[in-house]
Amino acid sequence: MLAEFLIFGGGIGAGLASGYFLHRYISEKEVGDARTLADRIVEEARREADALKKEVRVQAQDEIFAQKKELEDEIKNQEKEVKRQEARLQEKEERLERKLEKVADKESEVVELEKRLFKQEQRLTEFEEELDQKANEHEHKLQEISGLTVEEAREKLMTEIESRTRHEAAKMVRTIEMEAKETSSKKAKEILSLALQRYSGDYAGEQTVTAVTLPSEDMKGRIIGREGRNIRALEAATGVDLIIDDTPETVVLSAFSPLRREVARQALERLIHDGRIHPARIEDIVQKVEKEMDVKLREIGEQATFDVGVHGIHPEVVKLLGQLHYRTSFSQNVLQHSMEVAFLCGIMAAELGLDEKEAKRAGLLHDIGKAVDHEIEGPHAIIGADLAKKHGEHKGIVHAIAAHHEDTPPQSILANLVQAADSLSGARPGARKELLENYVKRLEELEGLATGFSGVSKAYAIQAGREIRVMVDSEKVGDEQTYLLCKDIAGKIETNMTYPGQIRVTVIREKRAVGYAK
Repeated sequence: MLAEFLIFGGGIGAGLASGYFLHRYISEKEVGDARTLADRIVEEARREADALKKEVRVQAQDEIFAQKKELEDEIKNQEKEVKRQEARLQEKEERLERKLEKVADKESEVVELEKRLFKQEQRLTEFEEELDQKANEHEHKLQEISGLTVEEAREKLMTEIESRTRHEAAKMVRTIEMEAKETSSKKAKEILSLALQRYSGDYAGEQTVTAVTLPSEDMKGRIIGREGRNIRALEAATGVDLIIDDTPETVVLSAFSPLRREVARQALERLIHDGRIHPARIEDIVQKVEKEMDVKLREIGEQATFDVGVHGIHPEVVKLLGQLHYRTSFSQNVLQHSMEVAFLCGIMAAELGLDEKEAKRAGLLHDIGKAVDHEIEGPHAIIGADLAKKHGEHKGIVHAIAAHHEDTPPQSILANLVQAADSLSGARPGARKELLENYVKRLEELEGLATGFSGVSKAYAIQAGREIRVMVDSEKVGDEQTYLLCKDIAGKIETNMTYPGQIRVTVIREKRAVGYAK
């Protein structure tokens, strides 16, 4: 059994050994084949690399040759360009040399010319000295002949020239103004007359008192109250004087402010209707009426802007327009006057081809300062301009408001339009009232101002002070001087007097010769 096992084990060992060697042989053969294949591949790669290297070397040599040829061509071109530039530079040098030669020649000519000029200047100086000497001798001879010194002769000559120049200037001014008047005056009259024809306004004189009708005579006692406490409370609350006299069933309210009179009238009528009249009730009613009046003022202002066709005005300015309804100027309602000025401005602006809406706006706001001029010091035109500027009106409107009474010199057509429309509205017959004493005083002042000029013999104010006729002494004032005198009188009237509209100045010079046949 053991022997069989050994035989069987020996056979297995021999098989394993022969299998190992067989496997080793096969492996070594495969490795040898792989090495042979690798050597062959390496050899082929080396041959291909050598061939590629030769090809690259050939291409590089070709490129080097081509670049070398291009470089040689470029060098040749540059050499040609350098030669051309050298030729041009040589030509320039030759031209410069020729110019330098010419400059040198001219310098020598200038030197010779300077020498000749210097000699001529010397001769001129000598000649001027001779002339001065002869002029002095001639001047001495003239002084001996005329008996006047140089200063006296110069003064006499200047006086004659000034007199002649003034005479000629007066003629020229008169001619120019007459030519201008033929066109401008006619056109201005057409525009003004057209504006007046197209606008027609009613006139109603404003009063300083308001009458309130009572239901019975007994109401007077209730208004007065015990020891007059009711009437005192009403006067204190409204700022209006109550006049209770023998007029049957009537109480008169007196105040210069129409706004206060209106507040007092409404408050008194409510108290009469209510029947409870005592100081506490009076104060309560007056406060309510004042609040309602604020709303009414805004409504009046809005209605005025709507009627005129002006929009976008600040609410505070609209309220001030409403206050103008209760203000008067020479008994003329200021709001009505402002609306009239707005319409006239719009008509004239349309005729002149200007902005009609802007002209209406300036005309409507031109007297806005009168709503507060009793509260703020200064001319109402300046106050109104400040208010307009404060509430966003543009510069043209502000300037037109400030200049409509020439508190500021007018510098725009719009300002002149507002001036003209304001004068038209205030100067129309029946528009304003004037006290007799003030009227007579203004006429006397006008005549006295004209007679204060030298050469004036008499002066007469006619046409209700719209014209003054001045008689001059024909021996003292010449024809041309009358024109200058007319301008001087008009200028002095503009400076020293205040008046609505315009005043015509007519200077009359008359020469009479009287003889008798016997």
